[in-house]
Amino acid sequence: MATYESLIKIKGTVGGLVFYELNGKNVVRKKSGFNKTAFKKSPAYEKVRQNSSEFGHCSKTGKVIRTALDAYIRQAGDPLLYQQFAKVMTEIKNLDLISERGKRTVKKGLETEQGKALLKAFTFGTKANPGSEMIMIKNNTIHFGQNCSAKEAVIVTLKIDFERYTAETIEKSIAINNRDEINFENHFLETEIPIYFMVLKKNGDITHMGFV
Repeated sequence: MATYESLIKIKGTVGGLVFYELNGKNVVRKKSGFNKTAFKKSPAYEKVRQNSSEFGHCSKTGKVIRTALDAYIRQAGDPLLYQQFAKVMTEIKNLDLISERGKRTVKKGLETEQGKALLKAFTFGTKANPGSEMIMIKNNTIHFGQNCSAKEAVIVTLKIDFERYTAETIEKSIAINNRDEINFENHFLETEIPIYFMVLKKNGDITHMGFV
């Protein structure tokens, strides 16, 4: 990119050069050699196509999950959270060692223990992760650690359609009242990979949130 001075202002493409105005200056650059047809069919772009396909999948999956939890995520106090969440979706997708490159999915990544661990470790902005309260879900039972000071738990069960990029959620609020464990009903028994999101509250304020 270079600037130029001329009595005649040029805008548009002339030969292999593109003329336009940027921040009040006349700028010229070489015309891009990108070719849409070549991108779709040329073997030279195969790896780029694979990366693009998987990137789109991770972005859409992340958006579906974030949208389903928006009422809580907006209280995390992190305007760039969507970027961090897209990154963890990519890391989980990379754990799909079954599918061929270009077709790896977040769903397959979540079928691994490492994938589940990455999701549970994700921190939402300024809110602490529920794992710090030694919380565990097993057989539809929530187990609380001795350090848990929350008075209320909101458990959101998500059913994600990873192909249509849609989500269904069931939400339940449960009073803890110093109990070590509480039971809840999973309304998506047919779901292969139930995703649980928990919000802990004390005196009405959210103290923790995250996947468990």
